[in-house]
Amino acid sequence: MMKEETDRQIENGRARVTRHRMAPGAHTGFHRHEYDYVIVPVTGGRMRVIEAGGESIAELAAGVSYFRPAGVEHDVINGGDEELIFVEIEIVS
Repeated sequence: MMKEETDRQIENGRARVTRHRMAPGAHTGFHRHEYDYVIVPVTGGRMRVIEAGGESIAELAAGVSYFRPAGVEHDVINGGDEELIFVEIEIVS
C-alpha cells in the first residue's frame, strides 16, 4: 500500500496541526495519538479505519469535522477512488 503525504503546519505547546493527503489506497500505518484530536476533511471521501476491534468505514464530507480521543491504535486508509485530504488538529493542552 502507498503511504500518505503529510505537512505539519503548526506545532507549539497548545496544538499540533497536520495536513494529510492520501491517494486512493494510501494509508497512515498503525499509530496512536497521544492527544485528543479533531479531523477536518478538506475533501469528501471514504475513510477506512482499522483498530483492534475491527474495521469501520466513515463517509467524510468536506468541512464536516469530528472528534476522537487519544490512545486508540489505528491505521487509516483512503478507501475511495479520489484523493482524500484532511487536517488533523491535536489538542496538546
